[in-house]
Amino acid sequence: MSATLIFLAAIGAVIVWWMSGQRLTAKPWLETGTIPLTDHPSTPPTKIGLFVFLGVVGALFSLFISAYFMRMTSSDWWTTPVPRILWLNTGVLILGSTTLQWAEVEAKRGRESAVRHDLTASFVLALLFLIGQVEAWRELASSGFVFSGNPADSFFYLLTGLHGLHILGGILVLGHTTVRAFSADFPRNRLRLNIELSAIYAHFMLAVWLILFAIFAGWANDFADLCRQLLN
Repeated sequence: MSATLIFLAAIGAVIVWWMSGQRLTAKPWLETGTIPLTDHPSTPPTKIGLFVFLGVVGALFSLFISAYFMRMTSSDWWTTPVPRILWLNTGVLILGSTTLQWAEVEAKRGRESAVRHDLTASFVLALLFLIGQVEAWRELASSGFVFSGNPADSFFYLLTGLHGLHILGGILVLGHTTVRAFSADFPRNRLRLNIELSAIYAHFMLAVWLILFAIFAGWANDFADLCRQLLN
């Protein structure tokens, strides 16, 4: 339960920080002394929708992580070994998130050639990450660590599979954005927004993966024990 509270608190802190930066809580009619005749929100509805979606996704992962920590205290729990390729996959995901951030910066500067290059690189890296995850599954299965082997194996496949599905969804959107970047007819302001949304999504999924990787590697176990001791 402590892990769930910490995870939700971290998500809430990020959302509050973002809202303060976007001035979602601002009341411009109080600042100017007049009531606006038209409603022109500074934040696009699609961005607000994305953050609501990410909040739901974060809550879903936090529940699974909480269940993971509670289940691991059972006597039938055997830790699943971490395939070495997960280290490479983590590096690939970090690089993909970085290239998307570069694409967002280059889009604001109007450097379309660099934007296309960064988007293409991000798309390829995301695909490589998924391929690497499938390879990790194959290595575990060939060593006898299958989905129904023990609870730890089941959680590993469940959490990595759920994360992979979200990555796949992001790839589909990123692929559409990359194609649009090569189209001269697509509005540049919409392209910049799509890139920004893709970058936000990629950063969030990277953060989720780093948490999952820390759990699978055993690093988060000591942290969870420390949190339990502090809360008790």
